[in-house]
Amino acid sequence: MANGSITYVERDDQAGKFQWNVHPKFKGVYLKHLIRGTDTEGQLSCHLVRLDPESVLEHHIHEDQWELHEVIEGEGSFVLGTKMTPYYPGRMGIIPKGTSHKVVAGKVGLVLLAKFFPALL
Repeated sequence: MANGSITYVERDDQAGKFQWNVHPKFKGVYLKHLIRGTDTEGQLSCHLVRLDPESVLEHHIHEDQWELHEVIEGEGSFVLGTKMTPYYPGRMGIIPKGTSHKVVAGKVGLVLLAKFFPALL
């Protein structure tokens, strides 16, 4: 996925050209902004999220966005409100706006595709 491609009506982008960014709040968490709101009239954004082994994306809330996680590789756990669920490739998690959530990477780390409706960035 990190080296995939994105097709728009007017162009194609290579996911590999986007840089990994250090998460501004959570140590060991990195973001790759694949699709931004400027590409979707603010309706959707899509980000690869990489967690180093045993890193934690601590509890946080997106007040105005629904979020969809699609686990790409690795393993860990997902906390939605008070419910804990294992995360592994093929697993998805849907987070309603205004709902606290947390992701914990396991021993091999975790990569997920996070989609926001409307766009986060």
